[in-house]
Formats: sequence, structure tokens, C-alpha cells
Amino acid sequence: MAPDNSSPPWALRWRSNTLFILVTVAVGLFTDLFLYGLVVPVLPFMLRNRLSMPEDEIQSYVSNLLAAYAGASVVSSVPAGCIADRMSSRRTPFLSGLAALLAATIMLALGKSIAVLVVARVLQGISAAVVWTIGLAMVLDTVGPQNLGKVVGSIFSFVSVGALMGPVIGGVLYEKTGYSGVFGVAAGVLGLDFLMRLLVVEKKIAAKYNVGLGPDPQIEEHDAHGDHEATQDPAQIEDASDREEITERDSLLPNKKRADDDTYKVRQEPNRIVRAFPILICFRNPRLLVGLSLAFVQACLLAVFDATIPTEAQSLFNFTSLQAGLLFIALDVTYLILGPIAGYAVDRYGTKIPAVVGFGYLVPTLILLRLPSDSILSGTNNVILYCALLALNGVGLAFIGPPSVVESSNIVEKFNQANPGFFGVNGPYAQLYGFNSLFFCVGLTIGPILAGALRNSMGYGNMNLIFAIISAVTAILSFIVIGGKPSWNRICKVST
Repeated sequence: MAPDNSSPPWALRWRSNTLFILVTVAVGLFTDLFLYGLVVPVLPFMLRNRLSMPEDEIQSYVSNLLAAYAGASVVSSVPAGCIADRMSSRRTPFLSGLAALLAATIMLALGKSIAVLVVARVLQGISAAVVWTIGLAMVLDTVGPQNLGKVVGSIFSFVSVGALMGPVIGGVLYEKTGYSGVFGVAAGVLGLDFLMRLLVVEKKIAAKYNVGLGPDPQIEEHDAHGDHEATQDPAQIEDASDREEITERDSLLPNKKRADDDTYKVRQEPNRIVRAFPILICFRNPRLLVGLSLAFVQACLLAVFDATIPTEAQSLFNFTSLQAGLLFIALDVTYLILGPIAGYAVDRYGTKIPAVVGFGYLVPTLILLRLPSDSILSGTNNVILYCALLALNGVGLAFIGPPSVVESSNIVEKFNQANPGFFGVNGPYAQLYGFNSLFFCVGLTIGPILAGALRNSMGYGNMNLIFAIISAVTAILSFIVIGGKPSWNRICKVST
């Protein structure tokens, strides 16, 4: 990359520091989920007190406002990725997502009509699509594919705290301080987020300046696509282990590396749709679709807990909304602690083992959630049992997050390397994370609806049994597809 002879930005070294970039992305994702959850417990009171909605219409309007958010996220995710991949900088669209969130928060704070609240929720959904799409692309730009697992695992753990604490803090603040406390906290979080996004400098921008900086090994490692070792991912490592087993008797067999390259090579002239959305060509590899489907199932499971823990806690223990909210801590603490470990496992052993273990582990822990409702223990002991089971489920939730992002990134990386220039200067990564956001948001939409219907029709225990079956099917599908075809030899090597 040619150096830029102009003066470098102020404090370029720490503004382009890897840790600062990652923390900025994590804070952006945290802000999105925190502000989403912060206003959820306040919405019914807004409708009742500020808009004077009839009591029998409040639940319908709350559901519609939640749907507006999810729908806007689904519709905006892929376009946001396409736009970002065509821009020279990720920071500009990243800031635009914050502008949409700021406008939404102001409208929620001051809006006095249902139309204004709907527009606010739509803007929140657009902001979520932009933040998750651009944020994950910035993470890959910064650390490269070889470290993506542990970084994503760590970020997801931190971000989950926002999803957990948002509704709890929102409910407490509204009860103690009213609207002013809720939106005062929102303004403070937005201010910190805005400052960090304004200051951050991307690695590729920093690389244009060589004044007192010297080479950044992470930039060179990620940009040197010709260096096989620098870009080698877990799936490629698995391919290498296969090649080591080829003997002289197999010398007439086609070279496996060349066969793999041919798999990802685009040989036909793409049609108009693919030229507009080049990421679509990558879907001819089933691993990408299954990898994104893991994000869908993950979001469904997360949404099931969000939708049913408060109602089940009220039914079993007669908990208030605040007490029910505190139950999420049991679920989230294990998620927070084990997220980085799960990400490290993905980087170390590839995507197959963590995906199979994570979804497989959730099968018995989901089934066991029926025990508190069966009243095998009484009083406080039953509450402790429920908390313990939630904590056990948090272990599984920690392991099912990173494989989806890393698996889909690996496949798209191979397409990008096999077809230089086809996806443009920035590659197709923002488009990829746009699809990841789309699958995740659809899961967040379908999960609560399905969970509510199943719980009402067959009870909490049987509802969790259905989702345990879904998790088992996902584990089997992961074993067959994720990380390539299963090889008992590879699995035995990992286990030893």
C-alpha cells in the first residue's frame, strides 16, 4: 500500500490500535442491544399513560412495535452490507448507524403518537442491521480470519450483558425516576458510543501513513493473501492433515489443494443479480447456508429464554418483573465467562467440534428445564434448581455463537482468494455479515412467536423438548456439513 504523504491523524497509533478498534465495535453492539432492551419494559406505560391507548389494545401495539424493529433489521441487513463493501471506509456507515439510533431514541423520548413510535422502532432496526453488519466486518478487517473465533466469542459475551441488563435497568429506572432516568442513561451510553466511533481509525486507513508507525504485522498478515500460512483457517488445516496421509501410490490422484481451489473458482459470467450482490455466488457451497442457519437457531434459542423466563418465573414463583429479570444473570454469567473459551476452541479445533458439542450439549439441558415446573423440589430450593439449570444452558449458548460467524467467514474468504477482484476492493465481508444479521434477526422474530404458541398449547416442559429436538437436528447437521465432511481420523486427532 502506497504511503500517504499528508500529516497522519492525531493520536493515530492508539486510535488504530487493535484493542481500541475491537472495544469500539463491542461498545457499538452493546449499545444497540442495551437500548433495545432498555425501552421494552417502558413501552406499555408509554402507550397507556402518554398515548392513552385502551388497555385491551396495548399488547397488540407492543407486539407490532417489536415486529417493526425486527422487520426493519431483516430488510436493511443485506443492503447495508452491499453499501459498506462499496465504500472506502467502514467508519462512515458505522457512524450513520449511530445517527439512526440517536434519532430513534429522541423520538421514543418525545413521541406522542403511535406513528412516531413506529418510525422510531424502524430506525432502531435499521441501526441494528448497520451496526452488526459493519461491526463484524471491521472485526475481520482488524484481526483476520485466523483469530476471528476467540474475538467474536469475547465480543458476544460482552454484548450479551447489554441484552441482559437493558430490560432490568429500564424497568428499575422507570419505576424510580420515570422517563427522564431511562432516557438520561440512554443519552449517556449513546454519547460514549459516538465518541469512540468518531475516534476509531481502521487498520487499512492507518496503513497509508508510515510516519513513526512502522509495519503492523496484523495488517500485513491479513492483507497478504498470497501467503498461504497467514490466511490459513481451521478448515484449511484439516485439508493439510489429509494431504499428509497421501502416499506415493496416490501420486496420480488430482492435487487436493487444486481441487479445492476449483470448488471456489467462479468460471461463468455472473448474471445481473449476482453482479449487484456478488456474495450470492458463495451460496453454491452448502457450508455457507448451513453456517448462517446456525445463527438462526442460536437466535431462536436466545429468544426462547427472553420470551419465557419472565412468564415461567411469574407462574412458578410469583416473581415480579424485576425478580424475573434478575434470573437472566444465572443464564448470562456462564455465557460471559465461557464465550472467549468457546471462541478459542473454534480457532484451535475448527468449527465442527464446537458446533456439534454446543448444540448437542443443549439437548439434555433444555429437557431438564421441565424439572422446576414438575415441582420435584419446593420453595427456595426450586428457585435454586431453576437458576442452576439456566446456568447450565448458558454454557451451551456460549459455544453455539462463534462457529456460525467463523464458518461463513472461512467459506467467503476462500471464494475471495480464488477470485481476485471479483468481490471488489473490500471483499464481500460486509455483505456476508448482512446475511448473518438477516438470519439472526429472523430467528429473533420467529423464536418468541413459536415459543409462546408451544408454551400455551403444550406447556413449558414440552416446549423445551421441541427446542431440544431442534438443537439435536442442528448438531447432526453441523457434524455432516460444518467444517467439511466428517473424518473420524480428524476427530480422533483432536480428542488426543
